Amino acid sequence: MSKYTPIIGLETHVELKTNSKMFCGCSADYFGKTPNTHTCPVCLGLPGALPVPKKKAIEWCIKIALALNCEINEFSKFDRKNYFYPDLAKGYQISQYDLPFGHDGKVTLSSGKTIHIRRVHMEEDTGKLMHEGNISLVDFNRSGVPLVEIVTEPNFNDAQDVKEYLQKLQQIVRYLDVSNADMEKGEMRLEPNISLSTNPKVLPNYKVEVKNINSFRFVEQAINFEITRQTEILEKNETPAQETRGFDNVKHKTFSQRSKEDAMDYRYFPEPDIPPIRFSKAQIDQFKSELPELPDVKLKRFEKEFALPDYDAEILTREKSLADYFEETVKVGIKEKITAKQIANWIIHKKINIDEVVPATIIKQILTATQTIQVDDNELEKVINEVITENTQAVEDYKKGKETVIMFLVGQVMRKVGKKIDAQMVRKKMQEKIQ
Repeated sequence: MSKYTPIIGLETHVELKTNSKMFCGCSADYFGKTPNTHTCPVCLGLPGALPVPKKKAIEWCIKIALALNCEINEFSKFDRKNYFYPDLAKGYQISQYDLPFGHDGKVTLSSGKTIHIRRVHMEEDTGKLMHEGNISLVDFNRSGVPLVEIVTEPNFNDAQDVKEYLQKLQQIVRYLDVSNADMEKGEMRLEPNISLSTNPKVLPNYKVEVKNINSFRFVEQAINFEITRQTEILEKNETPAQETRGFDNVKHKTFSQRSKEDAMDYRYFPEPDIPPIRFSKAQIDQFKSELPELPDVKLKRFEKEFALPDYDAEILTREKSLADYFEETVKVGIKEKITAKQIANWIIHKKINIDEVVPATIIKQILTATQTIQVDDNELEKVINEVITENTQAVEDYKKGKETVIMFLVGQVMRKVGKKIDAQMVRKKMQEKIQ
């Protein structure tokens, strides 16, 4: 056991799937498009261009906050976060500082551990740097796309809990239908802050942030690498540098990028071009009423309402589309007396493509697979006699107490009949004949 406890917090950026950008009318469908074709004076930061906030993006940000059990600030505002970097055309980012839309939320992991959410705030995405040899190019198509940042308290102590939390977060925003959260497209970016402490209740005097990780597997690898790296430094009685690092997903290691900034370095001040925003309690209640049934609630309902084991319910509720498909199939199956468990087994084990197979087809498939053919009693008795005659040793073994042999004999009967018949009925007749 190491004498150091990992202290980990998370910053997660989620791009919203609005049609246009956060503060202008440019298309937000930028991925894979020709560089710098989805831009205008606002997202290029040209002098005199004024931002106009997108109402839908703000509402979606609040719904994410509510789904994470956050309190909503009735009075909020945007702020300028000042820093110079080539992908930031204006020289500042419109974000939120001291009055985010959501604060003080929580997520409960499967272990029962509570992860506290510090804040959920709205900001604009930056451009994207592309490196070619010794030069770097900037594509501003992504600049200004609505971005929600979710910041946790440093409640994590291992990479596995981090992974579970992030999977839950991705699931929630997909259920809300506000983001596809496709990490390969950069629509969900993960940034762990990692440090080590000899006392789990005391925060260390440093932290290392690893930026822009785009997979659950990579975030695990980055955290575990940092734990090893920082342990080696601390064992030399040295303190790891407070810095921002990147993650090399080929070498599976982090690398230094720049020293870590403090909030004062960004010189936050209220965004002068956007008035403050107020919400009434009635508006917030309306947002709450519009939330769909969330994954954890749906999972528990599936277990109770459909008598499903946790394993089945967890798989069927991973994606809202699959959960909806399952429930629709159950409704169709009621008329044919097909149980929810039968349907769950079929969907899970047959790996049904829900985009290609309609619920009614699933029910027909199950009925076909479970239907048995009636066989004439005289014909069946004749076959059973033949099997007993041909397998005298097996019959003797059964009589001596080797009960599992009966299923071998049943199998022989069904093979000879060559039709799908009720195996339990054959077993009963076989036992009666032998006895």
